[in-house]
Amino acid sequence: MDPSFLPATALAGLVRTGKLGALELLDHFISRTERLDPRINAVVVRDFDRARARARELDSRPDKSAPLFGVPTTVKESFDVAGLPTTRGHADLKSRRIGVTTITVRRLEAAGAVVFGKTNVPVDLADWQSYNPVYGTTSNPWNAAHTPGGSSGGSAAALAAGLTGLEIGSDIGGSIRVPAHFCGVYGHKPTFGLVPNYGDPALSAAAGTDIAVAGPMARSASDLAAALDVLAGPDPDESGLTLNLPAPRFNGLRELRVAVWAEEPGQTTDSGTVAAIHALADGLERQRVTVSRAARPPFDPKEAFHLYLRLLDTAWSIRVPDAVVEARRKRLASLPETANSVDDIMLRTVGMEHRTWLALNEQRFKWRRAWTAFFRQWDVLLCPAFGTAALPHRQDGEPWQRRITIEGHEIAYDDLLFWPGLTCGYHLPATVAPLGFTAAGLPLGVQITGPIYGDRTTIAVAELLERAWLGFKAPDGW
Repeated sequence: MDPSFLPATALAGLVRTGKLGALELLDHFISRTERLDPRINAVVVRDFDRARARARELDSRPDKSAPLFGVPTTVKESFDVAGLPTTRGHADLKSRRIGVTTITVRRLEAAGAVVFGKTNVPVDLADWQSYNPVYGTTSNPWNAAHTPGGSSGGSAAALAAGLTGLEIGSDIGGSIRVPAHFCGVYGHKPTFGLVPNYGDPALSAAAGTDIAVAGPMARSASDLAAALDVLAGPDPDESGLTLNLPAPRFNGLRELRVAVWAEEPGQTTDSGTVAAIHALADGLERQRVTVSRAARPPFDPKEAFHLYLRLLDTAWSIRVPDAVVEARRKRLASLPETANSVDDIMLRTVGMEHRTWLALNEQRFKWRRAWTAFFRQWDVLLCPAFGTAALPHRQDGEPWQRRITIEGHEIAYDDLLFWPGLTCGYHLPATVAPLGFTAAGLPLGVQITGPIYGDRTTIAVAELLERAWLGFKAPDGW
């Protein structure tokens, strides 16, 4: 049996039952990485010797019951792993070794995973692509002329190419969901705060970042569920609480209540993506699922999106160097009043007073409650993960300087943030699952959003779709 594209839970089963040893399985994925990764440059930090030592130790254990026992795993480069660098694409950090492993990685290892490397990201995790001056460019296994997405692009590419058994990424504006969509894999953005994500205190922010989350990426929905069980839970250093996430709201497809939002006026979404979402809705209706293509939360989507953008820009401003802030102030001084792109809206947050932010946060929580009311009527919302399939490589200038044309419509490059951002700022969980393929053979994903702490529901819907619609397909030639 070739284990290359098996789900992580199946890989753990092979080790648990003795069909493969942990070291034998690890060496299989290391061999694939050494042989195949030069084609896409996904696994950019390698820790093979320590991983082999850990796999040998696992093989010697009599108790192999841990849920991810022996699963060869890679993690996004931005996660701290003791002894390895965390650069986020900055060359001056490559020689600096981490002292404390991020809690998410420690939880994976406690569950039996064998971490053997880290996967590529864009500079500061801020692009729809994954390239940087430290590790170079990562390509999409489905078509090397295209990006696997960002910022967890290396994660999605490694999964799609069968180089790893499981991954974890992070998401503040689509960084798990967009790469999953681009590469035809599964990704889950948890409810905000569900998964603690602090690392080396010398480098990581103790306070964390508003909106930002860490979550699993995999080749099956069941792997997302298993990994979330491992990753989720309060910070043990600061809480005596235990986690009891609600069970899925339904027992089968016919019990589901599904809202479908395939397109939005004023937001560019290619016709293939819209058609694929509607085709899924048609299929669900044939299965006697309750489907509405008109149900919407009771607020203006554009206003809700713009509020998210302002919150997003203030959220990551803490990590922006002073020189960059000053340069943005100068740009703002000459910004026309009519300028209204995503980057223009975020630029206007420079120097925001805290009192202004508090007002934005108050409105955010009002609309978050509106989402909660919406999800009393509907179990999940199905919508695009992104406005188009995987983008061709594009490395000219800064992201905010780029323009992109989709089916004849020219828009600012970052205006594609609408579908990832619409729900993100309101702390909702969202799962991306394979949806289909473009005429050119590139994957498409569907975004499944649910209520606060409805993570098990969105993942369970992805599991139903995996059985009734489409699961992971390996790209040709891998």
